[in-house]
Amino acid sequence: MLNNGPIGVFDSGIGGLTVLRSIIEQLPEYDYLYLGDNGRAPYGNRSFNTIHQYTWECVQWMFRQGCPLIILACNTASAKALRTIQQQDLPKQHAEERVLGVIRPTAEVIGQYSKTGHVGVLGTKGTVQSGSYLLEIAHFAPEIKVHQQACPMWVPLIESGEYKNDGADYYIKQYLDQLVNQSESIDTVLLACTHYPLLEDKIKTYLGADIKVIGQGDIVAASLADYLQRHPEMEQRLTKNGTRRFFTTMDDTPEFDNHASQFFGSTITSTFTDVREGCA
Repeated sequence: MLNNGPIGVFDSGIGGLTVLRSIIEQLPEYDYLYLGDNGRAPYGNRSFNTIHQYTWECVQWMFRQGCPLIILACNTASAKALRTIQQQDLPKQHAEERVLGVIRPTAEVIGQYSKTGHVGVLGTKGTVQSGSYLLEIAHFAPEIKVHQQACPMWVPLIESGEYKNDGADYYIKQYLDQLVNQSESIDTVLLACTHYPLLEDKIKTYLGADIKVIGQGDIVAASLADYLQRHPEMEQRLTKNGTRRFFTTMDDTPEFDNHASQFFGSTITSTFTDVREGCA
């Protein structure tokens, strides 16, 4: 029997809520289920195998909650786990369900923002080392020169709430300087981690007005809307009651709710879950 239920949105922590917020703004009628694997975050410095294992466990849990379609609103999971899930895991166990990522939709349009043809990409160590943005942008916009910069301290600072403090500015400026030093021609910078929009004001201040800073939320939301128009067989399986449910693998749900509400833009009440129960 085919699942009929909410759209699932997954992230290793709370950053994916910035994407969910944009999706809901464009597609408010659907039901949504959000899962943050905060108990095992951050993913950025973990191995391919570990990230695949964790992501697949979370995806299977969301399938068991009735989600027929899941968005990996996590660049690291999209870079290191999505291909294996789509090509190997789904055909074997969940052939009728779909899992989509955030890298391809972004790569399809990022070239439209740059006039110089030089784009900077800020991401986790895992996303940068995967080379996913280099490959995808080269496919859709081969004329674009991509400059990458890993920012390993940013997600821990954001997840802990320390990003608001002046001490965090040292790490923000450090990575931005390393990026812009790669090329004076960079005129567009992509925030290739869904946590980074919380640093957007500070990033814009240090980069200056001549460099555009691009987040992924609206891009991914527009891509999802287009996907659902092109795949009515999936769209018809999505329930439409306007509900939103939030889950986390961190047992301190009040702590999650406090930080998550800042990302989502309104108050969140979450439920703890152990995604490993019932995994194949």
